Amino acid sequence: MAAALLGSAGVHYFLWTQGYSGITGTLFLLDAIAGLVLAIAVLAWRHWLPALGAAGFGALTLGAYVLAATVGFMGNHDQFDSQPEYWGVITEAVCIVGGLALLFVKDRRRVTA
Repeated sequence: MAAALLGSAGVHYFLWTQGYSGITGTLFLLDAIAGLVLAIAVLAWRHWLPALGAAGFGALTLGAYVLAATVGFMGNHDQFDSQPEYWGVITEAVCIVGGLALLFVKDRRRVTA
């Protein structure tokens, strides 16, 4: 789960360094920072809130990408034809599934052998 958040953060940071500018670039940088903060929260805080944040992060980020790849979003039209796009979709899908799975774990503090 934390690896998926870090992966998505890394993809967005990479794309930000590749020249995304303006409001879109700011959102890419904010995605990178949010992914990093959520990854730390998922690892350090045994609570349902980071899991919900991870699922929401994945859903919102993937939703924005789907809009950009279909009808366009904030002036961006993506083609789903590059490695960062592939990795972004994969990591964000894992964030959604993993975040939802963590929400249903009864007690994350208890470790069973």
